[in-house]
Amino acid sequence: MSGAPSATRTEVVPVLDLRGGVVVRARAGDRAHYAPIVTPLSGTPAPADVARGLLAAWPARRLYVADLDAIVDGTPPDLDALRAIAAACPGVELWVDAGFATEAGVEAFLAAGLGRPVLGSESQADAGLVRRIGARAVLSLDSRDGSAMGPAELHEDASAWPPEVIVMTLARVGSGAGPDLAGLRALKARAPHTAFYAAGGLRGPEDLPALEAAGADGVLVASAIHDGRLRA
Repeated sequence: MSGAPSATRTEVVPVLDLRGGVVVRARAGDRAHYAPIVTPLSGTPAPADVARGLLAAWPARRLYVADLDAIVDGTPPDLDALRAIAAACPGVELWVDAGFATEAGVEAFLAAGLGRPVLGSESQADAGLVRRIGARAVLSLDSRDGSAMGPAELHEDASAWPPEVIVMTLARVGSGAGPDLAGLRALKARAPHTAFYAAGGLRGPEDLPALEAAGADGVLVASAIHDGRLRA
């Protein structure tokens, strides 16, 4: 099934997961077994090609890019891939998670002018980094199988959160199991003025009104767009 959403203000943010210089297909957060993506939206898994295909299927004002080599292995961000995406999608803002865990790393990325850094809680050892960087970055509150990842302080102290926060439920990524509505409602109750972006589990347009009702301002999506379940 495919189709446009019913009346909803929930922003859809298409997602690219990078590994080894190509876009891979995310499944339930099992990153070691992600394979290069095969999609009707692009003839190749090259980042620029897939980015163009995603935006053709769902025009968006921003893209989320996860550099899995940087997140998992601690390698430097794949700036060549990011530059290719930026060149292919002029005017589109990139939110980039590349395992940023130090102030120097964040500042170097900001100086490159390739988008806003995403500070994933799973990558943090210094919980204070999120507060020091502030609104220049997006926070991702990462969890797997109901367990919070990274410093507990990041999940518990809403006063440290920047204006935009991603709620990343890794076990639901690519699963089609539906978004974590209860988790979103709980976070929105604690921080009503924060813009929350759900990540993981979107099945199709039928989930968008429920996400909005739960307090989500947006949702990160890959599989539902590639599979044709979500189209503008």
